[in-house]
Amino acid sequence: MTQDKVLIVEDEDNERSGLADLVSAWGYRTETAKDGQEGWEKVNSWAPSIVLTDMKMPRMDGMELLEKIAGHTQTIAVIVATAQGTIDSAVQAMRTGAYDYITKPIDTNRLRTMLQNASALRGTKVELEVTRRKLRDAGAFGALVGSSRKMQELFRLVEMVAPSTASVLITGESGTGKELVARTIHELSPRKNKPFVPINCAAIPETLIESEIFGHEKGAFTGALERRTGCFELAEGGTLLLDEIGEMPVATQAKLLRVLEDRKLRRLGSKVETTVDVRVLAATNKVPEQAVAAGQLRNDLYYRLNVFNVHMPPLREHKEDLPALVQALLADMGSKHGRNVQLVSEAVMNLFQNHSWPGNVRELRNTLERAVIVCEGSVIETRHLPPGFGQAPLRTAAYDPNALHLGVGTTVEEAERLLIMKTLESTNNNKTRAAEILGISLKTLHNKLKEYGATAPAAGSPAGTAS
Repeated sequence: MTQDKVLIVEDEDNERSGLADLVSAWGYRTETAKDGQEGWEKVNSWAPSIVLTDMKMPRMDGMELLEKIAGHTQTIAVIVATAQGTIDSAVQAMRTGAYDYITKPIDTNRLRTMLQNASALRGTKVELEVTRRKLRDAGAFGALVGSSRKMQELFRLVEMVAPSTASVLITGESGTGKELVARTIHELSPRKNKPFVPINCAAIPETLIESEIFGHEKGAFTGALERRTGCFELAEGGTLLLDEIGEMPVATQAKLLRVLEDRKLRRLGSKVETTVDVRVLAATNKVPEQAVAAGQLRNDLYYRLNVFNVHMPPLREHKEDLPALVQALLADMGSKHGRNVQLVSEAVMNLFQNHSWPGNVRELRNTLERAVIVCEGSVIETRHLPPGFGQAPLRTAAYDPNALHLGVGTTVEEAERLLIMKTLESTNNNKTRAAEILGISLKTLHNKLKEYGATAPAAGSPAGTAS
């Protein structure tokens, strides 16, 4: 039976006493307060580990109480109770430092789960302190590596958001390690022993994405031969990462928003709603505000997901982390391929420092993996790197109209095709990089290539090698 102390702050007498009786029956020590002012006094005199507070109260409301607690200590988990239709205030509370929110009328099963998770948070904070020491001593944070100012700022933000249940929007260029950030947030949260389920929205056909995310019943549509559990239910109690959220169809985004706000979903073909306890993280390589302006990302969903924004810097902006990254990746690759490759030569490191790394850490990983495989000794030399590595990319060809040989009478469609194929040629058929240069999604690029009946430019590398 838990010894955690729960302070219940509620101005309605019957609701306050009812909640106190219920929480006490679950094994918690309880105390009550009739408004925020009395709640703040009992925070100081009684020292609860969890505070469950209403938002609208006389003298001092729940938001002001939350602000005082957040400014006073980080050891108290605050759960705010909000009325239906006031999700904006709940989002603001999460940004202020609330652990979680629950809507009225209160779902007792959800409240019990929430209290259990908040209780587990205390143990997580101890583990976080151990991680802090590792960060200071070795410049490593989970699977993330770096001692640069940008990476240290990233670590501090991840450390702050991980223990909460707040949604997080992870932004950054392709290959920067957005999924690693999501995994680190999960592993440093009270949900670490529950599933982490990543799903790439760009890799799923539009006709199947709702089934993948929400699940479906047998017979829900042609081909639905049996019930399918969606990613939300697979991640129950844990964390769901929606990667490339900007590629999700807008209609599906509306349904996702409902699940985030109500914590309930309905499988395709079902009339029954299922309550879910899942923390949702989202990632995108687009600039979110531009995606919203282009109609690719719903403004209300963006607002709901962007409680916290974690931005992954491109590798070119923190090259001082290259030596540590190289050593960490070499250790991983050596174990994976059974090789004893321990370091790179000074000449290789100089090449690395002068390279722009358009593919970011993913490109570094791929470069090193190839080198480890072909290296016959313990040191990677320049001859082990991919042919042409370090040469300046021919980006001007992607933008120079003369290089495209556009004559009078060239149609817009043909000009577009030439631009895409020339850009692919300039990136050695790296489709991810080409899509970034062209300002389109990887999915759109693949669709265009299908239209042209082409998979690679004539002078490029084999199709798919860099996509």
